[in-house]
Amino acid sequence: MASSSSSASSEGQSTIPSQPTDLTQLNNESDFQSLLSSDRYLSICGFGSLLSERSARSTFPDLINFRIAKLNGFRRVFAHVAPIFFERGIANPLTQEISSLSVEPFEGETLLVTVFEIKESEIPSFIEREHEFRFLAVVPETLDGIPFNRPAVLCGRYSDEEYFQFRCKGSKEIYFQRYGRYGIDKIWRDDILPCRVYLRHCVLAAKNLSDVAYNNFLDHTFLGDRKTTIREYLDTKGSGIMEEEPPELLKTRYGG
Repeated sequence: MASSSSSASSEGQSTIPSQPTDLTQLNNESDFQSLLSSDRYLSICGFGSLLSERSARSTFPDLINFRIAKLNGFRRVFAHVAPIFFERGIANPLTQEISSLSVEPFEGETLLVTVFEIKESEIPSFIEREHEFRFLAVVPETLDGIPFNRPAVLCGRYSDEEYFQFRCKGSKEIYFQRYGRYGIDKIWRDDILPCRVYLRHCVLAAKNLSDVAYNNFLDHTFLGDRKTTIREYLDTKGSGIMEEEPPELLKTRYGG
């Protein structure tokens, strides 16, 4: 692929960067296994709902070593349609509030994320759960700027073309089962807005980590236009989101 165009100025911030050639992409389970520690654990990087340890443990009950970290050269963007929001009844197609988070390379950005370890046996279910993402091996840092001694897996922005070709094996039936049955004909979009319940959850999760993580989330997470920060969005068109309670059945999962 072409090298990244992420060195663009802030005026060009809406440009979607191509995948840098120096990033390691994980294409199959053996690639994941190459990142295992000596005791057969895999590091995972959380940037959205997985900023919440409670939420992370609802997905990975046996995770260990949950901690905060820095990740340089990436930004968070709400530009990904999530079928799970349709399944759970919290997507709003009428207002286009249907987006989940992904991250993409962008020079000069620094994200505060979480990192934790899961067992080798959980790798297949992790791959299945995050089916539509590009899996990348990244090296987070401690808050003091010391690189981790082992890479972590990050779920990055993919493309509709690659997803259909490589994950769905060119099968319209597979795509329909995962997306089409919800009326979704395009996954990676730049004209959608955050799912309200999910956005509130991510903001609260960041706030529960620390003030620094909270402010980092507000100022380094963007709408699909890649110009509007979440802080700006919550102050304007997204006002009221933080006061809305999740549906009763989802209060624990989406409670921050």
